[in-house]
Amino acid sequence: MIPRYSRPEMVSIWSPETKFRIWYDIEAHACDAMADLGVIPRENAQAVWKAKDVEFDVARIDEIEAVTKHDVIAFLTHLAEIVGSDEARFVHQGMTSSDVLDTAFNVQLVRAADILLADMDNLLAALKRRAFEHKDTICIGRSHGIHAEPVTMGLKFARFYAEMERNKRRLLTAREEIATGAVSGAVGTFANIDPAIEAHVCAQMGLVAEPISTQVIPRDRHAAFFAALGVVASSVENVAIEIRHLQRTEVLEAEEFFAPGQKGSSAMPHKRNPVLTENLTGLSRLVRMCVAPAMENVALWHERDISHSSVERNIGPDATITLDFALVRLTSVVDRLLVYPDNMMANLNKFKGLVHSQRVLLALTQKGVSREDSYRLVQRNAMRVWEEGKDFMQELKADSEVTAVMSDAEIEDKFDLGYHTKHVDTIFSRVFGDEG
Repeated sequence: MIPRYSRPEMVSIWSPETKFRIWYDIEAHACDAMADLGVIPRENAQAVWKAKDVEFDVARIDEIEAVTKHDVIAFLTHLAEIVGSDEARFVHQGMTSSDVLDTAFNVQLVRAADILLADMDNLLAALKRRAFEHKDTICIGRSHGIHAEPVTMGLKFARFYAEMERNKRRLLTAREEIATGAVSGAVGTFANIDPAIEAHVCAQMGLVAEPISTQVIPRDRHAAFFAALGVVASSVENVAIEIRHLQRTEVLEAEEFFAPGQKGSSAMPHKRNPVLTENLTGLSRLVRMCVAPAMENVALWHERDISHSSVERNIGPDATITLDFALVRLTSVVDRLLVYPDNMMANLNKFKGLVHSQRVLLALTQKGVSREDSYRLVQRNAMRVWEEGKDFMQELKADSEVTAVMSDAEIEDKFDLGYHTKHVDTIFSRVFGDEG
């Protein structure tokens, strides 16, 4: 990813320096396990640790790879240059390249997941704070983009909180599923390496041993991991789309924070555009773009082929770096979002009581009027509001068929906003538990 949409902590996970350090740890721990089993001399295993505090020369490894055309061999050659060729002769014994590559890749994904989980916690905290802040801030609910019935701004935030909490659980599951390693040899049979070596390496790297690998760790695990990232990204866009709509000039119920000195347009000085949430919509697309290739990586030839490799070299960094940046940006947007309750109330009343139509419909049926006739009576008066700008309550009071069964006081009662928010506490309790 380009620096514009990257944060250093996540980027560092995917740096060559970090990758080679993980490769080294895998090889060194494998040597320790081999020495414990008496497969290699203890002094050779100890010699490998001479590189523990050495900064691997990425340029030198690249130089070797230019000749060998093999990245793991290039790394092993450089490692031998550091610790001595004789001392390093048992490094990688019985192992295949994928034992290093796959185990290291999963270590990187686990570390990335830990950052993303921390991001999720921060976002959840922001959504929760804003939910309680606007728990009783009434606004109009919309379906199909059209006024429906009153809700509260707090319910919007609570809905996104619940969605992101589900996403956190999905991400935890994805982390657990990807946290496996394999040191099982050329086609996963342990023919040239003892399973105890795999167990030791995985324990040292914070992984569990893959129950059965071929030459690679099964890619359904990775498909599930990237699918989880894709769902999180979709939820990021879900929040962003809501904010973008609420910021439209015709709506203006909420707005991204507009900093002093910020400019919205090179041509129109009055502009205050939802640029951050528009950006989040685009970044979400990039994360989801990585899901389909991860799915296609599941089907490999026999015990492995290399078709997955180029894909993962791209989507591993791209998806995690992008989602990390998006979650942090969304948290900032939510934290600083400007909310305009007066505009909310003005929009709610724009069609002069029309949002209470269902209450009147239900009241008529309770009075003995058939549902069909009740709907006809309410819609007839509602259309005058739509088409002629009439006042809905006054139209109902002037309709003889309505007043034949409902008094003016009973009609007025159906226009109480509090009726629509009477179960907000119940919903908050469902979402936030005792704190709701």
